[in-house]
Amino acid sequence: MKTILLLICSNVFMTFAWYGHLKYRQAPLFLAIITSWGIAFFEYCFQVPANRIGSYDFTPVQLKIIQEIITLVVFCVFSYFYFGEKVGMNQIFGFICLVLAVYFMFKPT
Repeated sequence: MKTILLLICSNVFMTFAWYGHLKYRQAPLFLAIITSWGIAFFEYCFQVPANRIGSYDFTPVQLKIIQEIITLVVFCVFSYFYFGEKVGMNQIFGFICLVLAVYFMFKPT
């Protein structure tokens, strides 16, 4: 559970670092890059411990698939509240496919 919470925190920072500046396109690119780097530092402060702690319970592939699912969920919430974008049926079907991918990644062989 600690790994999941750390990954969620990491992804919130990552999403703001990567996409937050798009609301301020009139700002100089250099400023957007520097600001994003500053925000990304905090992403790493959560991501590295999440992977280190999670490596005791999950394989690297499982950690990556968990991180990807969290990234997409966080991004959907972010884009809805920050950019006002709605989640459509294509995104919902895509998430269903990702949930199936998670099932197969964790299914014992």
